[in-house]
Amino acid sequence: MTRFSTLALYVDGSVEGNPGPGAIGVVVEDGHGTPVEAWGEAIGHCTNNQAEYQALLAALRKARRLGAKTVTVRSDSQLLVRQFLGEYKVRDAKLKPLHEEARRLARAFDSFEIVHIPREQNRAADRLANRARLSQS
Repeated sequence: MTRFSTLALYVDGSVEGNPGPGAIGVVVEDGHGTPVEAWGEAIGHCTNNQAEYQALLAALRKARRLGAKTVTVRSDSQLLVRQFLGEYKVRDAKLKPLHEEARRLARAFDSFEIVHIPREQNRAADRLANRARLSQS
C-alpha cells in the first residue's frame, strides 16, 4: 500500500429524514490535491450529525492506514467542526463517544487541522454519501 505523508480528507454525511437511513462520503487527496481514494458507505439508521461524525471517523482511520503524518479535514458541517475545535459543547449523548473517538484518532497525527468549508467545495463527498444512502433503500 502506498503511504502518504500529507492528506486532505473531505467528509460528509447524508440522512433521509432526521433520523433516518444514513450514509457517509469520503474523498482522500494527497498533498498535491490528487485524489487517492473516494467512497460512500451506507451506515444504517442515524441522525445527520451522527453521519457527519461517522464520515470523519472513517476518514481518520483511512488516513492512519495510509501512513499520514499531516492531516487536514474539510467538512461543510459547522456543528462537527465547531464541536471538534471546542467552540460548541457536545450535548447529545449519542455524539459524545463519536466525538471522543475522533479526538483520540486525531491525536495520532503529527499535525492535524479541521476546517469548515462551503457546501460547494464538498460536492464530491456529498455525492458519494447521497449515492450510498440511496442504494440502501
